[in-house]
Amino acid sequence: MLNKEQIKKLIREDGLITGYVDLDVQLTPNGFDLTAGEIFVWTEGGSLDFSNSERIVPQGQEIAPQKKDPQDRFGWWYLQKGVYKVRTNEKVNMPATLTALAFSRTSLLRMGAFTQNGVWDAGFKGKSEFILVVENEHGISLKENARLIQLIFLPIAETEQYNGIYQNFGDRNEQ
Repeated sequence: MLNKEQIKKLIREDGLITGYVDLDVQLTPNGFDLTAGEIFVWTEGGSLDFSNSERIVPQGQEIAPQKKDPQDRFGWWYLQKGVYKVRTNEKVNMPATLTALAFSRTSLLRMGAFTQNGVWDAGFKGKSEFILVVENEHGISLKENARLIQLIFLPIAETEQYNGIYQNFGDRNEQ
């Protein structure tokens, strides 16, 4: 697993992660925290088959953050118990020699919420999306740019690189 200094070097020299809010705050001893950029609720169902030829991935409806005071720079999402899709601010640019896994930040767990994540494959480039599950009966509040998940990076032998439908996800010209 890469440490803070190795991750920082890859960010600065190779653009491993771009679009971050504050490099020093988001770097952790063993990873990097990704932040909430957009949050969505689902408005339709999806479909998944073996070949992906009949795959339907619902996009959902974005929830607008609400400012407590008009002078505030950032707003808050007030999330009731339920399941949400989160899109990160950051774009991850995975080289052919790394894979990444993500875990919920313990602060999120202590509030009664957690995330579900996939694997960041070697070669993946783009913004990430993951599932946020709020189990707290009273809901939770998240401020824009809240740090929700920690990515850890694992070196691997150079391999075939990701080339799926989410490649370059989040680029303005791709949406």
